[in-house]
Amino acid sequence: MLTIQDAINNYLDSVKLARSAHTAATYKNAMQYFVATLSKHHMVIDKADISTLSEDAIVWLATDLKDHAPTTERLYLTAATGFYSYLAADNLATINLPRIKLLIQQRARRPGIRLPQFPISAIETVLLHANDLAKKPYEDISERLINLRDRAFLMTLADTGLRVHEACNLRRGDLDWNEGKAMIIGKGDRQDVVRFSTRATDALLDYLNTRREIDGSSNRALSSLPLFARHDRGAGLKVKPMTTTTGRNIVSDRVEEFLGKEAVGTITPHSFRHYFVTRVLRASGNLKLAQELARHKNIAVTQRYAHLSDDELDKGYWNAIEEKK
Repeated sequence: MLTIQDAINNYLDSVKLARSAHTAATYKNAMQYFVATLSKHHMVIDKADISTLSEDAIVWLATDLKDHAPTTERLYLTAATGFYSYLAADNLATINLPRIKLLIQQRARRPGIRLPQFPISAIETVLLHANDLAKKPYEDISERLINLRDRAFLMTLADTGLRVHEACNLRRGDLDWNEGKAMIIGKGDRQDVVRFSTRATDALLDYLNTRREIDGSSNRALSSLPLFARHDRGAGLKVKPMTTTTGRNIVSDRVEEFLGKEAVGTITPHSFRHYFVTRVLRASGNLKLAQELARHKNIAVTQRYAHLSDDELDKGYWNAIEEKK
C-alpha cells in the first residue's frame, strides 16, 4: 500500500531532481501546509491509502489559504496541483485534473495588476540636465565623449523605449539616419523596427561627430562599429562596445549627479521605457499604437500603463463635482 505521506515524499523527491533548490524548498513548505490541511479533515496521511485522496482536498487547501498573502496562495496551490498531476501521471490515483483546475479557478484570488512605478517628473529633470552635458566643461577628449555619449544614451532610452541591452547592442549601421529608424533583434529574437526622435538623433550625431577621428582610425567599417562605445582608460583609443552594466551605470551615475544620492535606485534604465510607453499613451490615447511602439507581444502588458495620473484624477474629480452643482 502506498500512503499519502509516501506519495508526497516521492513527489518532493521528483521536484528536487527537476527544479532548483529554492523551488524544491518552496514546494516542501507547500506540501507541509497541505498535510496540515488534510489532518484538520481527519485524514491520517501516514496510514491512509493514496487512493483515498479526493479532489475536494484542493478546496480545503484553497479555503485555508485565504488568510495568507495572494502570492503564497498561488505558490501553494501550484505545488498541490503539481502533486495531483504527479499522481495522475504515475497512475497512483484516479484524478480528474480538469476538475482540479476548475476548483482552483473558482476559489483562488486573482493576482492584482501591479502598475509600473516610476517618477515621471524626476526623469524629465534628468533629461533636462542630460541635455546640458553638451555644454559641460571638459579636460580631455575622453571626458567630452563620455558627456556626449551619456546625453545621447539617455535621450535614446527615453524616446525609443529600447531596453538597456538593446541600446547597448546597437551598431552604427543599424540606424537609418534619413528615416530615423533602426532594425533590431528584440526580445524573443524577434526582428523589430524602432523609431528615433529628432532630439535623440541630434544628440547621437553630436556624439558620433566628436568620435569621428577614433572611429576613422579603427580600420573597420563604420557600419560595424558600436553606436555607444566605451571611453574609459581600459578602452584607450579602441572602439569597444558598451556593456549592459555600463548602460546601467550611466543611468545611476547621472541620476546621482543630477538628483542626488538619495535618488539612486529610484530611476533605472527600464524606468525610461515605462516613461516612453506612458508618454505615447497619454499623447495618443491609442492602446494599440503604444503596444506596437513598445513592442509588447501581449496587449495586456501595455494596458498596465493605461492609468491616469493623480493630477488627471484630481481634475476629473473636481470637474465631476462642479458639474453636479
